[in-house]
Amino acid sequence: MKRLTLAPRTALLLVLVAMVGCTKQPTQQVGAPVAAPVPAPAPTPSPARVAAPAIAPAPMPAPAVSYAAPPVAHAVSVYIDPPLRQPPPVVVGWAPPPMRVEAPPPRPFDDAVWTGGYWAWQGDWVWAAGRWAAPPKPQYRWVHPYYENRAGVVVFIAGHWSPPGAVFVPPPPGLRLGLATVLPGVVPGPRPLGPSGVFVPAPPGSRAGLIVPAPIGTPPAVVIGAPPVTNIGMHIQNRVENNSGNRTTVNNTVNNTRVTEVTNVTNVKNVTIVAPAAATTSGRAFASKAPAQAHLAAAQTPVTHVPAPVAEKPPTPTPPPLPPHAANTAKPAPQAQAQARALQHQHAEAQVQAEKAEAAEKAKAAQPMTRHLPEAEKHAEPPPAKAAVKEDGREKRPPEAGRKVE
Repeated sequence: MKRLTLAPRTALLLVLVAMVGCTKQPTQQVGAPVAAPVPAPAPTPSPARVAAPAIAPAPMPAPAVSYAAPPVAHAVSVYIDPPLRQPPPVVVGWAPPPMRVEAPPPRPFDDAVWTGGYWAWQGDWVWAAGRWAAPPKPQYRWVHPYYENRAGVVVFIAGHWSPPGAVFVPPPPGLRLGLATVLPGVVPGPRPLGPSGVFVPAPPGSRAGLIVPAPIGTPPAVVIGAPPVTNIGMHIQNRVENNSGNRTTVNNTVNNTRVTEVTNVTNVKNVTIVAPAAATTSGRAFASKAPAQAHLAAAQTPVTHVPAPVAEKPPTPTPPPLPPHAANTAKPAPQAQAQARALQHQHAEAQVQAEKAEAAEKAKAAQPMTRHLPEAEKHAEPPPAKAAVKEDGREKRPPEAGRKVE
């Protein structure tokens, strides 16, 4: 009886479940592909407001690259008496320091030549103070110092005077020289940083050790107006323009036996200095001309002002002596003219006095000579005449004055 009462309830529940299942979606079978869900429609955007066109701001200039120059090392300045011929080369184990600024004073006389103003070797790199000087002899010319990077050492020849007809001879590649003697207490610097060949020191304020390749005979002061450098790359172009418009090609290497040299070419007015942006401290490329004359190059406005050390006693420049043919045509100064007139007047007076004395002597010599006798002799009686003497019976008289005695 109990089973019969539960059966109708179970059947009722089954009926209700079947009715509910008919309203639902059919159940997905196992292993059937999953259908992609249908995306819901995107809501319709509301109309946006049209904004006024904005004015683009002006581009800001690139910030300048700040560069702090290295501390200026202590340097010694000396006045060097240049030799009258090309001196022998010396070999130094490290590069000269960057250039210093030494503006020359006004030229004291027409023939004055600006010498010095470069790094020279005297047991250490010392600053050869610049000065105006007269050529030691007629037709002598000034030869700028010579720097060469050869296998990581510097071959150096000091600035000197050159006689007429002499030609500068670079040290041959096969020359073997020992390192120069270093003074006690001197700390060596870095080796030359740059390509092999002739060079000049880097601009003021540059990284120590950097060198600037340049043609032979280039004044070191040409880099005074160039920016300081921190990397290799600055160089002086080998082609320079002269007065006639022709080009002079200078071979900057000395690794072979054929070296084209340009020493003191007077018709070269400018040289060109070039540096890429990666070499300068400002990060900007540089290309500019510089005067090839030493005194004009030293007078350039420097980008970084690093003054040269001051020597103790600057010598006084003296003009060269005038040749004999020019001494008569030269116009003396007013003070010299006054002194010359005074000397001429003194000479004329002395000549007049000498003529008067000579005339008096001649007049005195022309007068007859008279004998001045004392008073006793004037009133004395003349001596008696000698009597005639008889000899052999004849009378013999004393000889008269001026008569020859037989």
